[in-house]
Amino acid sequence: MQPSSSRNTRPRVNLKSVALPSEHGGWGFLLEPVLLGLLVAPSGPGVLLALAAVGVFLSHQPLKIAVKDRLKGQRPPRTVWAERFAVGYGLLALVPLLLLLLTAPAAFLLPLLLAVPLAGVQLYYDARNQSRRLAPEMCGAAALAMIAPALAVLAGHSLAAGLILWLLLALRALTSILYVRARLKLEQGKPVSAAPVLAAHGAALVMVLALWAVGQVPWLAIIALAVLGARAAFGLSRYRTPRPAKIIGFQEVGYGLVTVLAIAGGYLWQW
Repeated sequence: MQPSSSRNTRPRVNLKSVALPSEHGGWGFLLEPVLLGLLVAPSGPGVLLALAAVGVFLSHQPLKIAVKDRLKGQRPPRTVWAERFAVGYGLLALVPLLLLLLTAPAAFLLPLLLAVPLAGVQLYYDARNQSRRLAPEMCGAAALAMIAPALAVLAGHSLAAGLILWLLLALRALTSILYVRARLKLEQGKPVSAAPVLAAHGAALVMVLALWAVGQVPWLAIIALAVLGARAAFGLSRYRTPRPAKIIGFQEVGYGLVTVLAIAGGYLWQW
């Protein structure tokens, strides 16, 4: 009976918390560049890159856990499972990436290389249990947005055209992060100034207007950014409807997908 009792007292590992990201917003920041890139610049190699991106994204959570525990000099069962998931997700990323390296022009790697320092900043904060600070959230979202220009290059578009897609996604992501952080504080009864958030949305809209004026983005991108600005103005006002954090997160994912569809529709219409 003693071995059975020992097994029953062994701590259980919550595999879901190890294997899957805990923040819903991260899924949105992954899906937006994948969806925009495949809609605007569809290609077979692009599908392979999308699979690799999913593998890299999923590996972040178990890798974060494994690195943090290793830095503490610990290797409990949770760490073992995290290492296993990290290896599995790494293979999901590595296999399609190797196929691309063998069959596609190497130019698509440049946007991915540009994402490496941004991802490095996020991992640096992750290892110190500070992943919810503003800098790692912004760098992580900006790194994921580099998927879109890589997809564009794979479909035969220029790097410059692809980086315009990245800029649109980065503006969307950075303003979204500022808005959600402010909105959550507001719902918790903490003092919040809406001015910096609205100023960021205004600056993003001005940049998109400038790009539209020189023929680099479709006019629907202006509408999309304007809607996001209106959402922020209302969501941080006294007229808002109080919402729990989970609902705010799901709503923001919805806003992101609508924004991407509007931008993609504008490009397809323009072409």
